[in-house]
Amino acid sequence: MTEYFWRLPSRGDGRRALPELRHRGGFGGPAPATPATDVRPGNLGPFDDLHQIIGAAELSGLDGVLAPYDPAGEESWIVGGGALRATRHSRVVIEFDPAFGTPVYAAKVSATLQQLSAGRLIWRLAVDSDPQGAIARGDRVSGADRYARAAEFLTVARGVWNEIPVPGAGFKGTGFDYAGEYYDVIDGGFRGILSGLPFPTVHLTGNSAAALQLSAAHADVHVFTETPNGIGGAVSELHRLATAAGRTVRAGLEIPVVARETEDEAWARVERQWREVHPDGPGAHALSLGDGRWAGFTDLGYPDPIGLVGSYEQVARQLQVYEAVGIDHVVLEGHPHIEEIHRAGEHLLHLADPAGRILKEATA
Repeated sequence: MTEYFWRLPSRGDGRRALPELRHRGGFGGPAPATPATDVRPGNLGPFDDLHQIIGAAELSGLDGVLAPYDPAGEESWIVGGGALRATRHSRVVIEFDPAFGTPVYAAKVSATLQQLSAGRLIWRLAVDSDPQGAIARGDRVSGADRYARAAEFLTVARGVWNEIPVPGAGFKGTGFDYAGEYYDVIDGGFRGILSGLPFPTVHLTGNSAAALQLSAAHADVHVFTETPNGIGGAVSELHRLATAAGRTVRAGLEIPVVARETEDEAWARVERQWREVHPDGPGAHALSLGDGRWAGFTDLGYPDPIGLVGSYEQVARQLQVYEAVGIDHVVLEGHPHIEEIHRAGEHLLHLADPAGRILKEATA
């Protein structure tokens, strides 16, 4: 069974391709024409829309949501914590930069969230970062050093998470000690209420050799993005590196989708948004890569350039192609979010993953 997650927005619903026309709730909308006791502008506050998206994902049968790391957007830890509180079953991926804080602090925050959510938290580390943007956030680590720091971050976080019960003495820390290039810990380890909880599943990303090597050593799931030449070779290399390290790492894929009843309807939707940002010149079809893959999504406000366009049946078949090369975790994205989540839940997922999405009658 393939897991399906939804990428939450961090800066508006993406209904329009032009950035200046994107807004959510009280962001960018007109003030109400009639007096109101709530001084927030717009009919909905910014979190109201997020709350509806999170709820739609759970009701539509998705396995969870991703709160993305966006330096210019909303804080993923806040959004992710709200998502855990607003749901009962959804797993929540919180993406964050290791510069967020020390691994001990990140582990403590996460242990609290695990305790309050029955262990539904997942980590996704954003290791790559624009050097200028990193410095603007007070982070001097750059280049290959970011991968070395991420490896230490995960090593320390896992180290302080463990504990050993001592008969007659309650809980005593493992005495975790670590002296590294970026972090030093002496007698670390959680005690009492924060002990004994499941460590978050670790997701890492990237198509580079350094990213794959880091995942082979530390990830539970490595999430790829589509490339013009496909991802089959990268998935095979990930499994080779993980096997050499004595580990098993699952492969995932993050991909935007525009799926409709017919292929023509899907392309008409893409073309309308494409012409908002490219009123002249070639149409959207010029960036078609075949097999329903299209390379123009970043122009429409998506983080990943290549995604799927087509009928529900066509998009489902391509998702099954990814499953055949080893993908068992998929992060979907579509704009506007609420509408596209319901489309995916009602029309797409049962075609892409019939064994996992069709309810079967219980047997005695």
